[in-house]
Amino acid sequence: MMNLKEKYADLIVRSGLNVQKDQIVVIRASVEMNEFVRLVAHACFEAGAKDVVVRYSDDEINRLRYQAGNRMPYDYEAQFYNETALKGACYLSLVGEDPDAMKGVDPKLLSNYSKTLRGMTKPYRDKLDYLKSSWCVASVPTLAWAKKVYPDSKDPVSDLWDAVLKINRINEKDAIENWNEHRASFEKRVNILNHLDIESVHYKNALGTDLIVELPEGYVFAGGGSFLENGLYYFPNIPTEEIFSAPKKTGVNGKLYSALPLAYNGAVVRDFWFEFKNGQVVDYDAKEGKDVLTSILDTDEGAKYLGEIALVPYGSPISALDTLFYETLIDENASCHFALGASYNECIENGLEMSEEELLEHGMNQSFTHVDFMVGTSDLSIEATLKNGESISIFKDGKYTSEFDEYSLN
Repeated sequence: MMNLKEKYADLIVRSGLNVQKDQIVVIRASVEMNEFVRLVAHACFEAGAKDVVVRYSDDEINRLRYQAGNRMPYDYEAQFYNETALKGACYLSLVGEDPDAMKGVDPKLLSNYSKTLRGMTKPYRDKLDYLKSSWCVASVPTLAWAKKVYPDSKDPVSDLWDAVLKINRINEKDAIENWNEHRASFEKRVNILNHLDIESVHYKNALGTDLIVELPEGYVFAGGGSFLENGLYYFPNIPTEEIFSAPKKTGVNGKLYSALPLAYNGAVVRDFWFEFKNGQVVDYDAKEGKDVLTSILDTDEGAKYLGEIALVPYGSPISALDTLFYETLIDENASCHFALGASYNECIENGLEMSEEELLEHGMNQSFTHVDFMVGTSDLSIEATLKNGESISIFKDGKYTSEFDEYSLN
C-alpha cells in the first residue's frame, strides 16, 4: 500500500503529466528534493516511461553564479529542451525553493536569463503552448521554504508537507479519483462562462481595485486540466482551484491592487499596484520590491500587458488555511489573480491553430514572460456586462454568487 508521499508522486505522474508508455520524462528540481524525485521517477517507470532525466539545481550555487557576473544560458541548455521536445518528452517542474534565495541579486539578471532562454527554446515552447506535450508544476517542501512559511514551528518541513498533501487532496482515499471528482467540479461554471457572451468584467474591492477588463471575441474559459491535441487529459498545475481565460490585450483600464505578496525569482514584492490604460501598464508602485516589478515589465513589450484572468473563490481549500506560502503555484490558487505577459493559446476559439501573429491580431497578448499575481479579497466583486447589455454578478464578497451559479443557459 502506498504512503501519502508515494500517492502524491503517483498523482503527479499519472494525472499531472499523464505519462505514456515509452515517453521521456524531464524533471527539474532542487537537490534538496532528491528523495521525492526518486518516488516520482519510480512512478514514471511504473507508468511505462522510456527514460527519466533529472536536472537538479541548487539555490546557493545559482546565487553565486549570478553574483559572479551576467549569467546567460548556454546553447546546450536550449538544445536539451528543444531536442527532448521533438522526441515527445513531457516536463515536470518541482518548485519549493527558498523565497529569499536571490534577495540582493539584480532582478534584471534573472529576468534577462529567463527571457533569453525562452527565446532560444521556441521548438520546446511551441510543444507546450500548442498542447502537443504535457507539463506539470507541483510543489515539494524544502527546509528554507518551510521556515519561511512556518517560522515558529519546531518541525516546519513536516508541517509544510502536511499542508501540501492536504491542498493536493492526498488522503487515505484514491488520489487520482479525488482529482477526477475535482475536475468535474469546474465543468458547470466553465460552461456558463463560455456561453454568457461576455463583453467585459468589472473588478472592485476596498483595497482600491477598480478595473474593467474586456474579453476578446471568441474567448474561452478553462478550468482544472487541459486536453492535448491527441486527446490525452492532464493537469498543468497541482494544486489547481482556478478557472481562467485571457483578456483582450488592449481592453484593460483602471487600477489593480495586489492582495498577497509576490514571490518571484527568489525575491518578494509586497503591497503593489498597477494602473492600466488601453491594456498597458502606465504606472505602478510597491512598498517593497519595485525593482522586481520593473524587471518583469521591462522583459518585452508584451510584459506590460495582461495575459491571464483567473477566478478563484475566497474560502477555497487553500485560502481556508489562511497561510501565505510564498509560492505562486499555491498562493495563486487561494485568490483570484491575473498574469502579466503571455496568454494561453487555448483561451480563444481555434487558438491552437493560430500563429503568434494571428493570436495577437485576435487580442491575445504575446510575451517571453508570464507572471501571476494575486488580487482576490473577501470583499471582491466581479460584475460581467454581456454583449446584449445584460449585467450579471459573478463574484460578491469574494465568492461566486447564487445568481451566477443558478444562471440558466436555456
